[in-house]
Amino acid sequence: MSRRGVFGAAGAVGAAGMTGLLGANAAAADERPHAGARPGPARGERPVIGEARGDRLHLMAFNIRMDANAAPGTPDSWADRRPVLARFLGLERPTAFGVQEALYHQVKQVADDLPGHYDWIGLGREGGARGEFMAIYYDTRRLEPLDFDHFWLSDTPNVIGSTSWGNTVVRMTTWARFRDRRTGAEFVHVNTHFDHQSENSRQRSAALVRDRIAEFDRNLPVVLTGDFNAAAETSESYRILVEEGGLADTWLTGERQTPAWGTFPNYREPVDGGSRIDWVLANRHVDVLESAINNYRHRGRYPSDHTPVQALVRLRG
Repeated sequence: MSRRGVFGAAGAVGAAGMTGLLGANAAAADERPHAGARPGPARGERPVIGEARGDRLHLMAFNIRMDANAAPGTPDSWADRRPVLARFLGLERPTAFGVQEALYHQVKQVADDLPGHYDWIGLGREGGARGEFMAIYYDTRRLEPLDFDHFWLSDTPNVIGSTSWGNTVVRMTTWARFRDRRTGAEFVHVNTHFDHQSENSRQRSAALVRDRIAEFDRNLPVVLTGDFNAAAETSESYRILVEEGGLADTWLTGERQTPAWGTFPNYREPVDGGSRIDWVLANRHVDVLESAINNYRHRGRYPSDHTPVQALVRLRG
């Protein structure tokens, strides 16, 4: 089995220290019907940030919207959105990006549509391939994974599929520690999705993520990506992570490359000054150079009901 095969015992459901899948898309590496036909950027399209050069890293949070079996031709149709997402990722070429809501077949399809030098880390929130993934994709030419794990947003964070705080939907976090092959610098990428209904769950989730981040080596750069289902700057979840957790909002600290679009336009025209519920946060060991909220569409079609949030950063030595 190649390096893109299974890494870790995904079948050990419920194990406290269980790691998930690393590059599990490779389990079907010989089943890539789209590998020779990946959509590329349309002529004349320009990236908002694009591939990171030198010692910079291009990081992204993107809720790609689950495949809800919407009818072809409708805005929510995954069959119609998938090639737009592939075109967008081929244009922007992030160094690493965290997705939310991706079901297992979507995780694999996104991997199929990316260039061959990308891999991913993730686990279904209900264990194994079940439920949505908070997968982290990364450019293997730049990044080498050194460690990774998952925890659930509950009173029993090491119990797969656990819930505690009023949320009826299982919520989880995936994190990975990477080494930049170009510079030797290391950092941690944390990716999550907070509950859409329970305010108590969102606040308790923020406190847990804050505490887990504090357990990492305090000298390590940390980037947190996610759909937090709470407004940036005004919500209690944001305050817990930013004021108590010492994280900075990259949208506020980087040079903005786009208007301040709301990040949940729901397939409509994004609203300048709308609510930002998807964030990229970073600790003090990360210098933020540029930030963007990307309203990319192709031939009038959006890749998701959310807009991706991007940051161009440099890790401090």
